[in-house]
Amino acid sequence: MKAFVLASNNAHKIQEVERVLHPLGYRLSPLKEFPEIPEPPETGTTFEANALQKARFVFERTQKPTLADDSGLEVDALDGRPGVYSKRYTPEATARSNNKKLLEEMAHASNRSARFVCALALVTSTGERVWRGTVEGVVGALERGDHGFGYDPVFLPNARPGKTMAELTAQEKDAISHRGAALEQLAEQIKSLVG
Repeated sequence: MKAFVLASNNAHKIQEVERVLHPLGYRLSPLKEFPEIPEPPETGTTFEANALQKARFVFERTQKPTLADDSGLEVDALDGRPGVYSKRYTPEATARSNNKKLLEEMAHASNRSARFVCALALVTSTGERVWRGTVEGVVGALERGDHGFGYDPVFLPNARPGKTMAELTAQEKDAISHRGAALEQLAEQIKSLVG
């Protein structure tokens, strides 16, 4: 079974990527399997730049095919914020504090349209590729649901009216999510890229 390194220790991301790659015959090695490698930097101004930066950083240290993603929420009424700063939207950088700030900022917004974005980068010895997945929806007025992570409890995807991402099962979320869309593109091309 061929292995990829995933430049992340986020348990939720690891599970989402594994659900796609494992049936295709690929194994995932999360960053925690390489304790000598520090947390990859994220200093880019786009999701694509950050995903590539993280994948290159880990590939240079492992010389193994490396996947990395950068994802977040773009809110139209906030001029695209939190965007690439989604994880670090508040000083505490927790889902609770980030969602609280977002809901406060959106309290009087008439336009609640938003999208989750995922840029997925693959770096191998033969080159680099980046895929982008999105899911359109709106920011709700309160947090709902016990599944998912990050902004999932406040984001209602257009593809599942009336439900937040945190109210969907893992299978329902994978079918429509931004990460799922990017992973689907990877899955379609994986054999030609890494064999």
